[in-house]
This record gives sequence, structure tokens and C-alpha cells, in this order.
Amino acid sequence: MRIRLPRGLSLAGVVLACAAAQAQSTPPSPPIKPGLWQVQTENESDGKKVPDMGVQLKNMSPEMRKRMEDNMKQHGIDMSGGPGQMKMCMTRESLDSGRWQGQQTRCKTDFNTGGSVWKWHSTCDQPPSVTDGEAAFASAEAYTVKSSTAMTMQGKQHLSKMSLNAKWLGADCGDLKPISPQTLKPPAKP
Repeated sequence: MRIRLPRGLSLAGVVLACAAAQAQSTPPSPPIKPGLWQVQTENESDGKKVPDMGVQLKNMSPEMRKRMEDNMKQHGIDMSGGPGQMKMCMTRESLDSGRWQGQQTRCKTDFNTGGSVWKWHSTCDQPPSVTDGEAAFASAEAYTVKSSTAMTMQGKQHLSKMSLNAKWLGADCGDLKPISPQTLKPPAKP
């Protein structure tokens, strides 16, 4: 079994991954500093607030929670900040090389990356969905992202929204590895 980083989590960790993970073209590097970032997210699905990963972790057994936290940390995400908060490490290399985009190819994404506000529109066929988003870079040390995705699943329309606030904590990521938006493998069962 394989799992993907939650949609909001991917976006949070790699600035524009919600749209960029679906891109077939490469936008320029985001105008932010590499290093350790603190990110706070809120997600909504069909008008209801979605519990963040921190809340979901809290409801797991201590053993499963530790395995999940360790697995996330191996992929550059520290969940120890409390509900809705995480820390992520982004290197200049990952920002410049486009690796922060992920590797999905079933979507077409159009970017408008002029100035301090980036906008995008993605259309995907698997699952059928349309995403509109905007990232506002207040400085190289702070940005916000908002996105809205309309999706059809099992013949039903769903609308999800995500908002994110990020601030740069410093150039040194400590023992946290750089973010990896690749598919995660769940921890092995004991």
C-alpha cells in the first residue's frame, strides 16, 4: 500500500505543490528563501472543516503515531508543532530544480507568476478536478496560499478549500531532511 502526502500538506511544504504537483510545465523558482519553514494550514471539504494531520495523529495509537511522525520527518515534515502546524525544510536545489512540483502528469496547469502574487488554474482527468489557487509572497520570508478544488468522485461533486500561512525560521534545518513530495510508504507493521 502507498499513500500520498495529503493535498494541503504537499502544498504547504513546497509552496505551490497543489497546483505545481499537477503541472506539466515548470514555473520559475518561488521567490522565497531556502531553509526551515513553519507552516500553518486549514482545510475545508464540502463546507466542513477537515481535521488536520495533527488531530488525526492524536487519534492514533502511540506506536502508530510515532511511526507516522518518523515517516513524515524522513520526508522533510516535522509534525511536532501542534494542530495545524508543521515545520518543513526546503533547499535551494529543490526549489530551483523543480523537484518541489511532484511528478503527477495527468493535469494541465496554467501559471501566472508575475510579481509577488502567483495564480494558477489546473484541470485534471484522474480524478476529474479543477483547481484555482493563489500564492501571495509578502517577502522572501513569508507567504500565504489559498486554493479551491472542485472534484468529481464516484459521480458526486465535491469542493475543497485550503489556506496556508508560512514563515521562514532560518537557513539551518537542523536534523530535518529536505522536503520530499514523492509518494510516501507507510511504516512497516511491528
